[in-house]
Amino acid sequence: MKHPPHLAIVGATGAVGMEILRVLERRNFPVGNLTLLASPRSAGKTLEFRGNTYPVKTLAIDAFTGVDIALFSAGASITREFAPAAIASGSIVVDNSSAHRMDAAVPLVIPEVNAAAALTHHGLIANPNCTTAVSLMAIAPLHRAFGVKTIVASSYQAVSGTGARAITELEDQVKAWQTGAHIAPEIYPHPIAFNLIPRIDAMADNGYTKEEMKFQNETRKILEAPGIRASITCVRVPVFRAHSVACTVQCERPVTVASAREVWAGAAGLQVRDEPASDQYPMPLHAAGMDDCLVGRARMDLALENAITFWISGDQLLKGAALNAVQIAELLL
Repeated sequence: MKHPPHLAIVGATGAVGMEILRVLERRNFPVGNLTLLASPRSAGKTLEFRGNTYPVKTLAIDAFTGVDIALFSAGASITREFAPAAIASGSIVVDNSSAHRMDAAVPLVIPEVNAAAALTHHGLIANPNCTTAVSLMAIAPLHRAFGVKTIVASSYQAVSGTGARAITELEDQVKAWQTGAHIAPEIYPHPIAFNLIPRIDAMADNGYTKEEMKFQNETRKILEAPGIRASITCVRVPVFRAHSVACTVQCERPVTVASAREVWAGAAGLQVRDEPASDQYPMPLHAAGMDDCLVGRARMDLALENAITFWISGDQLLKGAALNAVQIAELLL
């Protein structure tokens, strides 16, 4: 790969694509040439990067000539259609969608957790689901130290995980509530303002949603621990940015609150915020815009033996998507 590389961003005008540009600039990622790709309705727009203006081009099969790394953030169907062409042209694809996460030949990577897996790629590397990525920032260090065998969790997922239109829907519903007006929901099946929606993604045959099954399946793959059993309820909440997850983790080897905090304190990309008596604990308001995830509210679980319960918050547009993708690209350099 030539240095600095020719970089392409697929879905450049979306929420994650725009965040990728900001992360690249903030982390001083070496960019030789930059190609911005999006749907025909976004073609012709311009975006700023490092003081220069770049045109947004229409995504096409022949758009990847000379591209070294292509960061895809445009959905599974777009990845399935265009990633093969990018790979055939010599690009390495880092994909934010669910299209190939569970393919055995495709590494599923969180750089702080399993960086070495990125180097086993065959032209395609997958980013995990945002909730999985945020959760594993705290779970993976525990697994390395104590051996995780079961996880029971509930997620509290921000509307920005659905996209820019969901942010607008929440804003509009809050404004409408203030005036007594009613706005019919479009993005979600129910109003999201002042509400919680305990369903994210389509329902699977077992009563869980696809989002919830991603958590178990992706956790097993990333940690290389097929025996881990995980159960999660994923909930959409009226928060603009940053997901939070309440986790109970049962371990094979003895764990205490003190030993867990010690492990977390030495983990890259993770900060311990755990002083509840002084109201210091992770919150999405604090995690929004942060590269690191925040973990706290740690206590021994009262229902399960040798289990610890805790709370983690992390910016899903960063660690759950854009930042993780750029970190993978950094590994490729």
